[in-house]
Amino acid sequence: MTDQPVLEDVALEESQLRWPAFDADTAWRLGSWIHDRAKRDGLVIAIEISLAGHVLFVSALPGATPDNAEWIRRKRNTVMRFHRSSLAMRLLCEAKGVPLAQRYGLAEADYVASGGGVPILIEGTGCVGAVVVSGLPDVRDHRLVVEAMRSLIGPQPT
Repeated sequence: MTDQPVLEDVALEESQLRWPAFDADTAWRLGSWIHDRAKRDGLVIAIEISLAGHVLFVSALPGATPDNAEWIRRKRNTVMRFHRSSLAMRLLCEAKGVPLAQRYGLAEADYVASGGGVPILIEGTGCVGAVVVSGLPDVRDHRLVVEAMRSLIGPQPT
């Protein structure tokens, strides 16, 4: 993916990031991977992983604020409503020239079209949860989650 993501590339990512199964142990490994990478790189982020409405992993690195938790909540809501990444929804709305809230009649206080939320997609099932990062520019939030997911899921066909 180039510096400026395009919707087709993000859609391809989503189609490749499928888990055979996902449980609390998987959430812990994935969240720990993101946390450790952020700590190593000195990133100021907050992380949340939820499955079926239940938060399984949450962490805020030094410097993260309660505002990051609000961004996470809004990104998670977007992922869970559309079963798409919050970055895909931003790119879709930009392509249509209509803001997310206006296009779908949503409250801006509860939904946001900003990268960093990625659906947990189970093979043969669909969207069961979300992995969300907040604190970096939205494309970097998104890419950090995708890198972590790819690391745990393993190689994907191109």
